[in-house]
Amino acid sequence: MNGLLVDVGLRGQRQILFGLFHQHQRFELWNSLACTLPTFEEIGLVGESSDLVVWQKCQSNQLVLMTANRNEKGKESLEWVIRAFNRPDSLPVITLSSVRRFMLDVGYRHRVADKVLEDIFEIDRYRGAGRLWVP
Repeated sequence: MNGLLVDVGLRGQRQILFGLFHQHQRFELWNSLACTLPTFEEIGLVGESSDLVVWQKCQSNQLVLMTANRNEKGKESLEWVIRAFNRPDSLPVITLSSVRRFMLDVGYRHRVADKVLEDIFEIDRYRGAGRLWVP
């Protein structure tokens, strides 16, 4: 696994997570994981990229996608993509349970950061799981 791609709809949350990952108590683990935190643009995606394109790009670049759920409708949905293309070696998608709470509750934010790091640390255990919810 090479890093964490935070969905384009979570740009503000990405910046907050970046700061949390670099706080003293988390930085050693974050640094030891040698994770990157690229933007969509840095890996050649645009904000309007379909869920399928985003998922495939993450799998081919060994990036865990973190999202608030993306599109929920039919054959264009991330859930459909996961069900159709997930294999035992596929990286899971980390889904933020409550974007609103993340923005309003500092304690919740810290729990999310801790859980994301924990999931990344044990990522091989979660391959093929499809989706992980945080916290």
